[in-house]
Amino acid sequence: MSASPTEQKPSYVKLAMRNMVQKRVTSLKHFVLTTVGLLTVLVGLAYLTR
Repeated sequence: MSASPTEQKPSYVKLAMRNMVQKRVTSLKHFVLTTVGLLTVLVGLAYLTR
């Protein structure tokens, strides 16, 4: 599967989106973990600096 010289290589974003669609469960799990972690940090900072 080699690209011909006239074709552009797929962009990083396009490859990432394709990978996300193919690995939907893993992507959702990472998204949820990231969201929960970020909310935990923000709530913790809000509690500490009140």
